[in-house]
Amino acid sequence: MLSRLVLSGPALAGSFTRSALYSQPIRQQSLIVRQFARDARDNVHSRLNVRTRPTLKERLMSPAGPNAFSMGKGALAGGAAIGLGALCFYGLGLGKGASAFENSMLWPEYVKQRIHTTYTYFGGSLIITALTAAAAFRSPMLLNLVSRSGLMSMLLMMGAVVGSGAIAQSIPYSQGFGAKQLAWAAHCAVLGAVIAPLCFVGGPILTRAAMYSCGIVGGLSTVAVCAPSDKFLYMGGPLAIGLGVVFASSLASIWLPPTTVLGAGLASMSLYGGLLLFSGFLLYDTQRIIRRAETHPMYAMQPFDPVNCAMSIYMDTLNIFIRIVTLLAGGGGNRRK
Repeated sequence: MLSRLVLSGPALAGSFTRSALYSQPIRQQSLIVRQFARDARDNVHSRLNVRTRPTLKERLMSPAGPNAFSMGKGALAGGAAIGLGALCFYGLGLGKGASAFENSMLWPEYVKQRIHTTYTYFGGSLIITALTAAAAFRSPMLLNLVSRSGLMSMLLMMGAVVGSGAIAQSIPYSQGFGAKQLAWAAHCAVLGAVIAPLCFVGGPILTRAAMYSCGIVGGLSTVAVCAPSDKFLYMGGPLAIGLGVVFASSLASIWLPPTTVLGAGLASMSLYGGLLLFSGFLLYDTQRIIRRAETHPMYAMQPFDPVNCAMSIYMDTLNIFIRIVTLLAGGGGNRRK
C-alpha cells in the first residue's frame, strides 16, 4: 500500500502538471467567450435605451408637472423683494444723487402743472376704461364680439387697440377738449371693451386685483420719485428687448396650451415675466415723464403733451392689472385642487 502510494506520487504530479498545462487555454477561451457575450448584451441594452429615449419634441410636448410655474413664481418673488428693498433704500434717502422729490422743491410752477395734468389724464384713463368695461360686459352684443376666439378676431382687436393708440398719439396737443382728447377717450374705451371678459372672474377678484395694482403702482412710483432722477432712464434698451420676448410668448401661448412643458414655459414667461417687465416700464416711464416735464421748453413749437405721457403709464398699469387678475383667477398654476 505504501509502495503504491509512493509510486503513485510521480504519477499524481504528472497528472497535476498535465492538467495545469492543458486547462489554462481552455479557461482563457471561456473567459473570452463570456466577455464577448457580455459585450453583446450591453450593446443590445444600449440600443434599446437609445431607441426608447424621448426626443426633444416629446419632452417639450409632454404633460407639464406640478412645478411648471415654479421658476416664474420664484422670479416674481425675487422681483418683489428687490422692489421692497429699493423702496426702503431710496425712501430713507440713502441713494446717491438728487432725487425727483428733492428737485421738486425747486420746480417752477409750469413743471408742477405739467405733472399734475399728466396724472389727471392718467386717472381719467382708468375711469373711462373701467366704465367702458362694465358697459361692454352688460351688452351681450359687445361681449360676444370681444369674447370670440380665433385669429381674425384677435387681429381685429389688436388692430383696433394699436390703431386708436397711434391716432391719439399722433394728434398735436392743445388745451381744452379737442380732437386729441376725443381720440384719447376713444382709445381708452376700446381698451375697456377689450378687457370686458375679465369681468367673468367676479367682483371680489377684480376688487382684490385693483387693490394690489394700486399698491404696486404706488410703490413703484414712490421708488421712481425717491431714486436719483436718472436711475432708471438707462433701462429703455433692455425693456424693449424684454417686451419683444413677452409679446412673442403671449402670441405663442395662444396656440400652445399650458398643459404641456413648452406651453407652461411660454405662459409663465408671458404672465410672470410680463408682470416684472411692466413693473420695470413703470419705473422707466415715471422718470421719463418727470425728465420731459423738467426739460421741455416752455415756448416750444410743440407744447408739452400730457396725454401721450399719461398713456405710457396707463398702459403699464393696465398690463399689471390684467396679469394680477389672471394670477388671482388661477391662471398661473395657483388654482386650488
